[in-house]
Amino acid sequence: MIAKSGREHSADAVLRAELKAAHGLSRRDASAVSRGVFAHFRWLGWTDTGVPLEQRIEQALAFASRFKESPESIPDAELLAKAVPEWVGGQLKMSAEWLRTLQAEPKIWLRARPGYAGDLIQKLGCSKTCGVPDAVAYEGGADLFRSPEFQAGEFEMQDIGSQAVGRLCDPQLGETWWDACAGEGGKMLHLADLMQNKGLIWASDRAEWRLRRLRQRAARAKCFNYRAILWDGSAKLPTKTKFDGVLVDAPCSGLATWQRNPHARWTATLADVRELADIQSALLAHAAAGVKPGGRLVYAVCTLTQGETEDVATGFERAFPEFEPFSSRSPFTPSAPPQSRHWFWPQTTGGNGMFAALWRRKD
Repeated sequence: MIAKSGREHSADAVLRAELKAAHGLSRRDASAVSRGVFAHFRWLGWTDTGVPLEQRIEQALAFASRFKESPESIPDAELLAKAVPEWVGGQLKMSAEWLRTLQAEPKIWLRARPGYAGDLIQKLGCSKTCGVPDAVAYEGGADLFRSPEFQAGEFEMQDIGSQAVGRLCDPQLGETWWDACAGEGGKMLHLADLMQNKGLIWASDRAEWRLRRLRQRAARAKCFNYRAILWDGSAKLPTKTKFDGVLVDAPCSGLATWQRNPHARWTATLADVRELADIQSALLAHAAAGVKPGGRLVYAVCTLTQGETEDVATGFERAFPEFEPFSSRSPFTPSAPPQSRHWFWPQTTGGNGMFAALWRRKD
């Protein structure tokens, strides 16, 4: 998401930190503040700009309540005109179904550590609502970060779309992988679990604070088959190792996360998309040098814009003929034919959207 590309912390993370630091604020009051903030951004296009902020938040909460009780009470035409900025229509084919998903409250997805899904369903009141292994939806209201199960490393907070990317990578026991834009380590930890902590994963990021967070998460998850290292995205790679697989989960506009992060609708711009597409293409080109013959390269972004998805993937294939597409089955529809490019839309997955393209370096 765009937090990786210059906005160092997403609004939800900032809000969580501010609420945690607010002395004397009850959990109920903190929840009300959070609900009001996100309703304000989600229904911004419907509120009256001529009234004070407090009244606009009240208006937004009223629209949220109305939509929850009767989604069809908001006409499709209103959604198309007000839910997202005008420039979005030139980057993807908008549908009322997608926009209705953006206006709904998002699900909280957990990735159960192997063998813990059944226990989480019982102890936390989770439900199994999709076919992706180890993915469960949390429907309660407790602070999961404080739960004994989280502290014991029994699950990670990870959206279902991100979990799907790990499944597409399909790392094998004993392989060596590189998570080139690892951030705070969500996908790296998933790769480690899929490899049963056998083999090695290099995890790199341009920000040391994110790698510190990655190390903390890895310790809690008892993940030790990794090496964390700084990489600025340049042609000078952090290691001379050649990898069985490289994941480039690139910084992007985050458009596919706008249900969970409605504030980003009003900060992301078309100029961001164009700038980020150049960054993504450069990252992909540089990271490709680390793939061994026969190895796999996976490009993933949590956006759905034409410029950051198909255009980047097509440009890479033209520039690097030594890579050929390879096909994999979608974890959401395993009975469907395998494909080399995957579009995960929020209205079909129940979580954040994702785009992924898969290649193999020719022997």
